[in-house]
Amino acid sequence: MPLQSSSAAQCGLDPTRLTRIDDWMQRYVDQGRFPFAATLIARKGRIAWTGHTGFSDIDARTAYTPDTLARIYSMTKPVTSTAFMMLYEQGLVHLDDPIKEFIPEFADIEVLVSGAKGIDQTEPVATPVSVHHLLTHTSGLTYGFNQDMLSETYTANRLDFGQRAGGLAETVKRLAGVPLLFQPGSRWHYSVATDVVGRIVEVVSGKSLDRFFADNILEPLEMNDTSFVVPSSKLGRLGPCYAFDPNGGMPVFPTGFGEGEVDTFSGGGGLISTGRDYLRFAEMLRRGGSLGDVRLLGPRTVSLMTANHLPGGVDLATLGPSAWCETSFTGVGFGLGFAVNLSPAQSMLSASIGDFSWGGMASTYFWCDPTEEMSVVFLTQLLPSSSWPNRKELRALAYQAIVD
Repeated sequence: MPLQSSSAAQCGLDPTRLTRIDDWMQRYVDQGRFPFAATLIARKGRIAWTGHTGFSDIDARTAYTPDTLARIYSMTKPVTSTAFMMLYEQGLVHLDDPIKEFIPEFADIEVLVSGAKGIDQTEPVATPVSVHHLLTHTSGLTYGFNQDMLSETYTANRLDFGQRAGGLAETVKRLAGVPLLFQPGSRWHYSVATDVVGRIVEVVSGKSLDRFFADNILEPLEMNDTSFVVPSSKLGRLGPCYAFDPNGGMPVFPTGFGEGEVDTFSGGGGLISTGRDYLRFAEMLRRGGSLGDVRLLGPRTVSLMTANHLPGGVDLATLGPSAWCETSFTGVGFGLGFAVNLSPAQSMLSASIGDFSWGGMASTYFWCDPTEEMSVVFLTQLLPSSSWPNRKELRALAYQAIVD
């Protein structure tokens, strides 16, 4: 079930204008901003254009190839959302289910009082945390890197669900012992919530998250290079991850995803993939839940996932997201695992109303545009994702090439 390739012109893209993406990627690599850059564009159901440049390993001068493995970090979240919604379609779970029904430790969780000076200043939850709160990042959970009242506690207790956090079930139990940052449903705040969704998938399905992904998503979609753990036979295809240095250069950021280096299957950020694999996943969503003869979700379910679920229909900027991403969130809502464009004019992004997207910590990015019948995947390996404005620049470059 391969995604068929076609010429850019047959897919309504101007080949000459697409060369601007090559030039753009080359500038980023030549200027030492990214180790490599790779872009894949599908349009009208076919792979219309791919391009790449740079090195997966700068010191070893190992050139990036389409088989290069990349840490996609938070681009794992839409996969986990898909897994949950597959169970939702079977009537096994509901969006308004309190998560304490699956994880009893959350039954007694408390919330920091407004203006708290310490994490011991708490009050009971006014509304129990639901799965919907988790999927929309309105649960009151956070991340250690968010620089809020709970950041130090999260970091000290390994609550960001890294590869060696101590197991998914045990990490979720530790998380339930820390108060929420705010009352569920009152704010949008990026968090480890999708990791908790991954644990709920395990509880409901009776399978470990890696097994559920493999059996129900990765193998059916023939995403053969996507996994939580890189087997020894493939480690040569995984280069270093690099970090942004404001003084110049890209130091290596230590990460481990090989065999023996992972004990926690992070539904919020643990997958390794390739551009070709993730494009298959994106196209499945863009097409309403199916790819070829394989259907994972019904079209109405995908429509539900990609609607704006924020309270009152407001955008992310209204609810105050953290400053961890270079993309503006004015005119952008949030669904069940994706940012959703509500107004291209207000967001000042090249987009269509209703296109949906998300990115990863290492500056990776994808979006799906049902109106233009287009899916785009961008890969590199540089932390953090706010280092450069590559996401909005790539959007401009992709849309300016559409001529039909």
